[in-house]
Amino acid sequence: MFDVGFSELMVIAVVALVVIGPERLPAVARTLGHLFGRLQRYVNDVKADISREIELDELKKFKDQFEEAAQSVESSVRSEVQGAEATLSSIAAEANPGEPGAPEVPAPAATAGPGVPENAIAGATADPAAVAAGEPGAPVPAATAPATVEHKTAA
Repeated sequence: MFDVGFSELMVIAVVALVVIGPERLPAVARTLGHLFGRLQRYVNDVKADISREIELDELKKFKDQFEEAAQSVESSVRSEVQGAEATLSSIAAEANPGEPGAPEVPAPAATAGPGVPENAIAGATADPAAVAAGEPGAPVPAATAPATVEHKTAA
């Protein structure tokens, strides 16, 4: 602490013996020992307090980093959940277009099946009188177009 060697301590002890005297030297040495012990305990307590404060600051920094990481994970999970909910609601809207609150989804365009004339698809825009009269060349309404029937056999 003060960088005092053994020879310097011997010089101090001889001077103290001469100045204080042999009768009072043991009491003074005991008192100095107690004071030196208190000083050491005080220095050790201060060191311990400083190290605890440093550790506490490090723990606070770690806690802040952990909370930031947790918040970022939470926000990414929330955004993924919202994206999944949006996807599911759009799929549900496509599956159930008549439900209230579902967005309007355009109906798929009608296509001619096998054995159905091309003018049968346009039956909705044809002249209803010509269709009703059964005139040749008049488009066949889609409702009367022949449908393909699939037969399933039991395996």
